[in-house]
Amino acid sequence: QVIVTRKLPDSVETRLCELFDTQLNHSDSPLSRDDLVKAMQKAEVLIPTVTDIIDKSLLANTGPQFRLIANFGNGVDNIDVETAVQRGITVTNTPNVLTEDTADFAMALLLAVPRRLTEGVQAVQNHDWPGWSPNYMLGQRISGKRLGIIGLGRIGQAVARRARAFGLQIHYHNRRRATNKIEHELEATYWDSLDQMLSRMDIISVHCPYTPATYHLLSARRLALLQPHAYVINTARGAVIDEAALGRLIRDEKIAGAGLDVFEKELEINAELLNSKKVVLAPHLGSATMEARQDMGERVIINVKTFADGHQPPDRVLPAHL
Repeated sequence: QVIVTRKLPDSVETRLCELFDTQLNHSDSPLSRDDLVKAMQKAEVLIPTVTDIIDKSLLANTGPQFRLIANFGNGVDNIDVETAVQRGITVTNTPNVLTEDTADFAMALLLAVPRRLTEGVQAVQNHDWPGWSPNYMLGQRISGKRLGIIGLGRIGQAVARRARAFGLQIHYHNRRRATNKIEHELEATYWDSLDQMLSRMDIISVHCPYTPATYHLLSARRLALLQPHAYVINTARGAVIDEAALGRLIRDEKIAGAGLDVFEKELEINAELLNSKKVVLAPHLGSATMEARQDMGERVIINVKTFADGHQPPDRVLPAHL
């Protein structure tokens, strides 16, 4: 039996119902913690999303038949993978299907923030536009600027390729240095010291996974290293950045602005960021394309079907991978 925690694309739900004894969530309302416990006591397979927190205490209440968490999402920071594996529960995700869409959206924010796009749209919509003038709503040119990418994985590399086409210089910080081939292709400069890179960049784009080691990786101290004209873009995970510190620095004009698609606590956005004209806020749209959602569903189905057939799922996640 398979239990799905949120409404998925119709074609994905239809296929799940054809293959398995599937319980769907037609209301698309997030399951409560009690409902998640009931689901994991009843089902053999749970298909959660990023909004479902599967922690240690929840995993302690699973039924003996519960064997697989097939996450509908690339990240697994919503799941205590180590505890799950210790309890003999397999965890899978949906990698390699969100890269291009998330990179597109990161690039959209990277363009929108320095050129004050949403601020300009609001001025027109609110009838506050006085008409063209030489000094009205000046932004910053993109071409020639230095882009510092934190996390040069698949998405970081995809952003770098797009950014090069707009004339940006590519710099990056990563846990491990990229291969010579990748550096040559992207004309990318590696910085072993994140602090030194931050202090020299015009734009920072965050693409590292969220782990305990990356919680507030951009801390108040590190954010203070940025130059006053610098911008911060985040399409990874909100908790990688100290939102309160970011809001204060933008308010005090010590950072020029930010484009954020993710937040430390969704629906509870820092007030300084929420009320700033220098910040573009998006409702977690990085992977929100019809194609991406369909591809994610297909990866979930492959993982569940492979597991049900007695084989190791192709997208199995282990603690060592994190």
